[in-house]
Amino acid sequence: MHIDHKDLLQLKSKGIAPQEFERQIENFKKGFPYVKVQKPAKIGDGILKLTEKDIDYYKKLFDDFSAEVLKFVPASGAATRMFSFLFDFLEKGEDHYSSINQIEQPEVKIFFENIKKFAFYNDLESFIKSRNQSLEELIEECHFKAIIHFLLLKDGLNYSEKPKGIISFHKTEEEIRTSFEEHLVEGALYAKSSKDKVRIHFTILPEHIDLFNEHANKVKSKYEKKYNVTFEITFSQQKSSTDMVAVNENNELFRNDDGSLLFRPGGHGALIENLNDLKDDIIFIKNIDNIVPDNLKNDTINYKKALAGVLIKYKMRIHNYLFQIDEGNLNTSDIKEIANFIKNELCFIPSDDIEEYTIDLQKNYLKHILNRPIRVCGMVKNEGEPGGGPFWVKHKDSHIDLQIIESSQLDPNDSKQQQISKTATHFNPVDLVISAINYKDVKFDLLKYRDHETGFISKKTKDGKILKAQELPGLWNGAMAHWNTIFVEVPISTFNPVKTINDLLRPEHQ
Repeated sequence: MHIDHKDLLQLKSKGIAPQEFERQIENFKKGFPYVKVQKPAKIGDGILKLTEKDIDYYKKLFDDFSAEVLKFVPASGAATRMFSFLFDFLEKGEDHYSSINQIEQPEVKIFFENIKKFAFYNDLESFIKSRNQSLEELIEECHFKAIIHFLLLKDGLNYSEKPKGIISFHKTEEEIRTSFEEHLVEGALYAKSSKDKVRIHFTILPEHIDLFNEHANKVKSKYEKKYNVTFEITFSQQKSSTDMVAVNENNELFRNDDGSLLFRPGGHGALIENLNDLKDDIIFIKNIDNIVPDNLKNDTINYKKALAGVLIKYKMRIHNYLFQIDEGNLNTSDIKEIANFIKNELCFIPSDDIEEYTIDLQKNYLKHILNRPIRVCGMVKNEGEPGGGPFWVKHKDSHIDLQIIESSQLDPNDSKQQQISKTATHFNPVDLVISAINYKDVKFDLLKYRDHETGFISKKTKDGKILKAQELPGLWNGAMAHWNTIFVEVPISTFNPVKTINDLLRPEHQ
């Protein structure tokens, strides 16, 4: 594949090494291998179920531990996808209707029937009033496209271009909150460090930094006063070095009109780089749109603290075993105890019978498995959707462990794999607490624990031409593939994402 001096300069400017560029091209040619799931993880077989007594115990363990913690929120998504059905209506709908019942698209009809329930209604009303028009009159006269125009486009509130984090999500009689604000409140309620400091890190798009800074400066003091805390809010952007080159259908480099290589963002798996740059040990991870109003926060707070308590318990036990191994005075019984812990509680089943190893090899092997980053992942009961959840997975070297697997990682032509997927009892809500520092208080290099053989290739278009795009392994899939993993069941009440604007009409967001 021919690349010239300009291409090399472009790679250098993005921080992409030539070897990494070649690896991306090879991935296009070979594709990514499908994973081999053995069975779904279930309660008592890979997933812990906490009793009320357990929850109280783990919450107290976390509170008593007085850990220095960080809340990490992937927030780089623009809100455009939330409004896709409104954009479709803007393009295909009529300029004027005689009745709301004439709207053929159910989602659009639901949106306008309930428009006064949205937290942004007052802002929209004020903006339209500033243009010497009335939102009430536009609704009564069925000028629905005009309303959408004022809500989404640049000469209106420009909601389609704003980040999801600063769109009004919830309203009460007292106030209106964005999802950014709800994360501040959550942080104050379960992620306090010493001196009542709440540290939250948001990953955002470069073009949104001013909007987020302005919003943070506007609301921060209100919540500091209300919850008697101090917020330390930081931001980072997805690195250009994690971008992926695009190719055409023949796996030839796709070039822009000016001859430069076309690169695309590498997906949320790229955020492992941002996570790796942080110096913290215990980190809560949760998406920007998965929040609820205050009256429904109790389950979230209780289970976040409980997950952190589970993490601390496992971390302390793992570190204790590692210190024992380093001291070197383990007997056969000790080694068997550690091996059983790895197999039965960390759910890591070695490919070989390690009892056949020499004592020194057994110690080295056990240390290798124990001395890895730890993640405790909440799992929600599945309502019937296949894939996207916790499974026991067999790897190339034949060892078996717990992984979060998306349906696209399974061979669609393998009926056995598809059947296993359909028997999954839980799915992944992206609800994690991690430990990123080892037993010697040294930060793990998280980039060493990725599985480069997981990833996604999809077809896109640009300027009417078909291209193939590549995404890095997902943040909670391949990017954390070689971590010690514990799955814990959490209630569905902790999972309330907002993927379309109409999701805000659900009772959980009202």
